[in-house]
Formats: sequence, C-alpha cells, structure tokens
Amino acid sequence: MLFNKMQGNDPLVIADKTFTSRLFTGTGKFNDQKTMIAALRASQSELVTMALKRIDMEHKDDDILAPLIKNGMNLLPNTSGARNAKEAIFAAQLAREALQTNWIKLEIHPDPKYLLPDPIETLKAAEFLARDGFVVLPYVHADPVLCKHLEAAGCAAVMPLGAPIGSNKGLKTIDFLEIIIEQANIPVIVDAGIGSPSHAALAMELGADAVLVNTAMAVANDPVLMSEAFAKAVQAGRQAYLAGLAGQVNHAVASSPLTAFLQAG
Repeated sequence: MLFNKMQGNDPLVIADKTFTSRLFTGTGKFNDQKTMIAALRASQSELVTMALKRIDMEHKDDDILAPLIKNGMNLLPNTSGARNAKEAIFAAQLAREALQTNWIKLEIHPDPKYLLPDPIETLKAAEFLARDGFVVLPYVHADPVLCKHLEAAGCAAVMPLGAPIGSNKGLKTIDFLEIIIEQANIPVIVDAGIGSPSHAALAMELGADAVLVNTAMAVANDPVLMSEAFAKAVQAGRQAYLAGLAGQVNHAVASSPLTAFLQAG
C-alpha cells in the first residue's frame, strides 16, 4: 500500500473530483498570459483558482479564462473582494451560472490592507452555499475550532493560511495547522504565505493534503522553473509524510551504536 502511494498511486479526492497533483495554483501576478500557462503546466497543477473580479464571465475569450479552458484546467473561482457573506454568496451564484461549476473558493476579507478572512461571515456564507449545492473550499485563519465548524457545515475542504496572503513568510501558524490536520475529517489545503518550495514541502510533511501557491511562482525571476521546483517539493513532502519522519530528541544519538568490536581485542 505504502509502495503504491510512493509510486504515484496516491490520489487526492475532494467532492466529485480526483487529483493526482497536490499542488493547487492561482492566476494572479504573472507578467503575461504565455508565462502564466507555461508556469501552470510546469507545476502539474490540476486545479487553478482565479478571482471573479478579474475576469469577464460573459465572454469565454477573456485573457485569463480562455487559456485555462483551452488547456483543460479545472477552475476554482474565488470570491476575493467580497466584504461580507451576502456579497460572497452573490459572487458564487454568478460564477456558477457563468462558468458552469459549483466549486467555489470562499474568500471574505473586508480589510484591504491585511486581507485577513472574516471568520463569522465566512461561516455564515459557507453554511448557505453548502446547503445550496456548492462545493465550498473556505479560506480561513488557522483556527482549529472554526475549521471544525466549517466541516460540520458541509465544506468539502478547509484552506487555513500559513501567513498573510502574498507575504511569502511560510508557515507562521504551524502549531495550529498541526491541530487542524490532526482533527480534520476533510482535506486540509494550506493556503497563503507559502513563499518557497521548502515551505510547501514542510506543509506536506505535516500531513496537509495539498497546498495552494500563487505569488511565489508568479513573481519569481523564472516562474516556469520555480513552478517545477514547487511540484517536486510537494511530491517530496508527501512522500516523506507517507514514509514517516524520524522523531526528534534533545540529546545526541549515535548513528552507528554497535561498538562491540572495540572490546574484541
């Protein structure tokens, strides 16, 4: 079983979709469309999120939307820009009608400076959208209690932040992420703050089911090469988690403890 998982037979199932890649990506901050598509391909990602406010949903030839559809990528529209539950629900319903998908990344952050998610409005919107047939993936603080409430509300996964969006600071919330992962009965996708492949590998080593990375790939000097690095890091982190990491101790332990030969003479 473990061998099969390490050979790549380790799918991630969320709602009605099965993914072979555990690296999810975004579409923001790329210099141009050609670079964005090349980077997304290099990442091997099968799920791509994009802000509804940035696309023209009435025209499939939109600069962001068209290449994603052409390349057969699964779309995860997000409600970034919504300031409360009412606005997020409205945005989700527009996306379902225009894009013919009931998948939605729920983002509600009323503060434009720090873009921190509003937990009360997020839970309120998640409860409504889940009842309305949406596959809801909420972006939230790394709050174990809130994540359990969202799971009970019918969310398909939770997306706790590692650090503020776009900060590239890594897993500043690591202690709480560990609790969320331990308690969750639905997939946990670490979102926001992942700034390097080593951050992504660490999240996977903790037992996260997937990570979402955008800024760190889009603003790299070579976005395509960086996307390849992230793909390898996510795979390595997942393999390390499955293999089982060695425990930590506070004293030295010799790697070659067999010293009987010293007494042989």
